[in-house]
Amino acid sequence: MTTENTRRSTAFVTGASSGIGRATAVALAEAGHHVVVGYRADEEGARRTADAMPPGAGATLVRLDLGDPRAAAETVRRTAEELGGIDVFVNNAGVNRRADALEEDAEGWQRLLDVDLTGPFLCARAAAASMVTAGRGGRIINVTSVHEHIPIRGGSAYCAAKAALGAVTKVMALELAEHGITVNSVAPGETATPMNGVPEHTDAADVKRPAIPAGRPGRPREVAALIAHLASPAAAYTTGVSLTVDGGLSLMAAIPNQGYANSL
Repeated sequence: MTTENTRRSTAFVTGASSGIGRATAVALAEAGHHVVVGYRADEEGARRTADAMPPGAGATLVRLDLGDPRAAAETVRRTAEELGGIDVFVNNAGVNRRADALEEDAEGWQRLLDVDLTGPFLCARAAAASMVTAGRGGRIINVTSVHEHIPIRGGSAYCAAKAALGAVTKVMALELAEHGITVNSVAPGETATPMNGVPEHTDAADVKRPAIPAGRPGRPREVAALIAHLASPAAAYTTGVSLTVDGGLSLMAAIPNQGYANSL
């Protein structure tokens, strides 16, 4: 663990070595938080995230693997203890895997649920326990997906995990409100990130997506801006909601059928 920290608001972002996680870590550092950069294997990517923060922001690099949910949660608990608490926790890490329902296997199903649901829940619980003990309130933001709300072919495990994490968000928001802790989810649509096969420095405007009303995928920083808002004092009255950031993708469900109907 690498630490440069004086006590100020601390934000912990999982999966922060690239993509939405990196953009979120940088946005929270710009907002004045000391940021814990969580990563699974890409330590060099985590260091690049820290280097992208404002001069003097400082960062703590922490390795955790949500594929081992209990160990990941213990890492969150220990980090909170060492840094004097966590004020903002962003559950961003996840895997994006496709398998048709008839071809899905138990091992692949369980691995995805460990990383995208069980790990995030146990880590959020550990962060929440720290927040309750500290008595300062806090913010928990779960990064789900537009597929928290709408299905996709091959997404039985992925959609199940993201929908369940959305439900966990609501339950935790209900239970933690009395402690001054808000819990929300952010549901991105297609975002121009390496996990989605888009090279890191490609601008989303150069990736054409005619089926999305905005005509392109999202930029990581556009998702990060919403997460940073939910982490701010301005969002103190927002809890238990899922906010979609998808360029209008989820509005298009009936469009193919509409085109067929209009041709009759």
